[in-house]
Amino acid sequence: MRKSSLLVVAVAVTGALTLSACGSRGGNSGSGSGSDKASGGTKVVIGVDAPISGSLSALGLGIRNSVELATKQANEKNYVPGVTFSIEAKDDQANPTTGKQNATALVDTKGVVGVVGPLNSSVSQTMQKVFDDAKLAQVSPANTSPELSLGPKWGENQFARQYKSYFRTATTDVVQGKFAAQYLYNDAKKTKVYVIDDKKTYGAGLAAIFQAEFKRLGGTVVGADHINPGDKDFSAVATKVASSGADSVYYGGEYPDAGPLSDQIKKGGAKVPLFGGDGIYDPEFIKLANGNGEGDLATSVGVPVEELDTAKEFVANYAKAGYKDPYAAYGGYSYDAAWSVIEAVKAAVEHNGGKVPDDLRTKVLDELGKVKFTGVTGPVSFDEYGDTTNKQLTVYSVQGGAWKKVKSGTYTG
Repeated sequence: MRKSSLLVVAVAVTGALTLSACGSRGGNSGSGSGSDKASGGTKVVIGVDAPISGSLSALGLGIRNSVELATKQANEKNYVPGVTFSIEAKDDQANPTTGKQNATALVDTKGVVGVVGPLNSSVSQTMQKVFDDAKLAQVSPANTSPELSLGPKWGENQFARQYKSYFRTATTDVVQGKFAAQYLYNDAKKTKVYVIDDKKTYGAGLAAIFQAEFKRLGGTVVGADHINPGDKDFSAVATKVASSGADSVYYGGEYPDAGPLSDQIKKGGAKVPLFGGDGIYDPEFIKLANGNGEGDLATSVGVPVEELDTAKEFVANYAKAGYKDPYAAYGGYSYDAAWSVIEAVKAAVEHNGGKVPDDLRTKVLDELGKVKFTGVTGPVSFDEYGDTTNKQLTVYSVQGGAWKKVKSGTYTG
């Protein structure tokens, strides 16, 4: 799941401000077919929704910047002749209610043909129907809750795609949770785990999947508990962990709580690693652990972009663009999400005799499920549920005050 730009294209964080790719002001109000035809070409907008401010902004800003970079690259390459791309970014502050409001605003914004985001699965739950009703494509670079694509009975192997407009470039917690359990039991040789979650859609779901797989492998769950996001005092649960005999802790949640939790668990006497999902994989976790995060573990979707030949151009262009904030965990996936929308626009134009169709928004949704290209993170395509076909993951460990890769692999079941 999850920084400010010096080169803003089209950003509307708390108000309505649109800048074209070359930096001039323009209007953005009014719903329409999904394109804004003007002299000199057609302006096409990709919406962005992410926590641009607040505790998860370290991830949200990387999402926004990476989508912006994709639109700039498409414009520089004249990738879709006659089309100029820009972005319209909304700040959801990781709040589901705000996310739903942003979804409505993006639906009503002229020229928006697709949306990249959000970061949080709980936010996405409030946005999906809004986008689907409007036939506006949504591609999340970070959502991992299986229910978003597979339906509420996915745990019973009854898969049903509820929203045809929903896609994602990040793999799901079904894959991530099992991959983590297999690493902890088979590779790290831990057999007694204490499981904690933050009761949110992402955290609770991930913890449940991990727990079931760890038990299946032969491990023992010596205790399970919940915390309230935003709490500062985790001493009660830390005491429980210390007295449980656990040789490890698995946490389903995000880094603002995971860092202090790890710190207090160690101070409480349990010198065991805390393991979490992509929600804790951020440098901020290490800072918040106050020096007690050494040896802690995290999984994250894909493999480090710095190691991918397909990501070299992205990494170089991101640095060249002058962004003061890193692309973080989801930069590559955000760029690929945006590029999938751009590819869908290109296909829609080509299939209309080289002209932008009047119903571009609908046509983009029709084309999105068929896109297939080599992106920053490797091969990009979607299955019949809108999920990514790329199921690579990586385990990281805090070593010497930084996240270091321990193991990468492709989940096969």
